[in-house]
Amino acid sequence: LFKKTLPSNCISLNSRDGQQIFQESYQSGHSACFFPLVSQFRTQDEPAFCALTSMVMILNALEIDPGSIWKGPWRWYDERMLLGCPPLKVVIRIGMNYDEFLSATVCNKLSVVNVRVDDNSDIRKFRECVQMCTKSDKCFLVATYSRCALNQNGGGHFSPIGGYHPEKDMILLLDTARFKYPPHWISIESLFNAMKVIDDITGNFSFCQLTGTSVTIVQTCVLNIHSNFR
Repeated sequence: LFKKTLPSNCISLNSRDGQQIFQESYQSGHSACFFPLVSQFRTQDEPAFCALTSMVMILNALEIDPGSIWKGPWRWYDERMLLGCPPLKVVIRIGMNYDEFLSATVCNKLSVVNVRVDDNSDIRKFRECVQMCTKSDKCFLVATYSRCALNQNGGGHFSPIGGYHPEKDMILLLDTARFKYPPHWISIESLFNAMKVIDDITGNFSFCQLTGTSVTIVQTCVLNIHSNFR
């Protein structure tokens, strides 16, 4: 297989329209989170490593010292050196569910508060969190959602959010599976609905995750992570 074509509800960041949307997002102040994330943007090493890669991107974007050697003399986060994760041979085969991801964040110098997205969640609260977080370079969102609900190829997936366009009400997904899809814009409503799809393994709804170093968030549909999925 060589890549997949984005469905019509997604706009590639690299397209003319995608670049125009990004420019307008930048002018609105809602792409502050983009630059530290894109500085650490990486393609997941394995097809099921999206949770690990999303976590690594954020840990490195926050410039957190892992306290252990990556290669040579260098300390740096890599998917294969994260603490508290299931065995790599298991993650390679089936990925990680949200509960496993949540547990691993705690083991990797992140403190976590999470609130579930379900059928009773208010998209306005989610939008408020997106608006606030995308205006900060110390606050990051990771969405875990159903690709099928977005008419994409695959199942459950984790992606960092790299920006927001307030007038078009669109979110930029920095898809770590770059061998499949490029970074792309999608409506916040579509993503919100895709996060509400029930996980076949855990029987739980999908979630949204917020990360940062000095952020206090009302408990809505986000996960709030302070510095200290499949």
